[in-house]
Amino acid sequence: MVTGKVYKYGNNIDTDVIIPARYLNAPSPDELAKHCMEDIDTSFATVPHHGDIMVGGWNFGCGSSREHAPIAIQASGIACVIAASFARIFYRNAINIGFPILECPEAAEAIESGDTVSVDYKTGMIRDETTGKVFQAAAFPPFIENIIAYGGLLPYLKARQEG
Repeated sequence: MVTGKVYKYGNNIDTDVIIPARYLNAPSPDELAKHCMEDIDTSFATVPHHGDIMVGGWNFGCGSSREHAPIAIQASGIACVIAASFARIFYRNAINIGFPILECPEAAEAIESGDTVSVDYKTGMIRDETTGKVFQAAAFPPFIENIIAYGGLLPYLKARQEG
């Protein structure tokens, strides 16, 4: 379970907006985080986001298939992203790095920037603490829950291999 302040963005937020191509050679996730969302929200990268939540509209993470986008969001301290829908490659890249993302069109529409939101990953329950509204996203299937719990696909596979 996580509770945080919401940063909300619209529909079709593409990977070039999440992390502009000019920063793709950044040497670390922390460097990527310094430029996350800067082309549409110049203040985003200037404040700490430990445990905060990003909300997007339809087709969040569309565009190129760069894994830098979910890495930049995660490295900025965002705990999860809630969106009406995700581009499939962004969804897979996020899960591969152990970054939880939830699809819930009703929550994405109703939640506003600045709201405080709680998310229960086990059940998929999303509660807007500011308004009291509760939303239900699909809970992760057990195999995805395990990937997230281990911090990504590679750590999960390594742990399975080691028994």
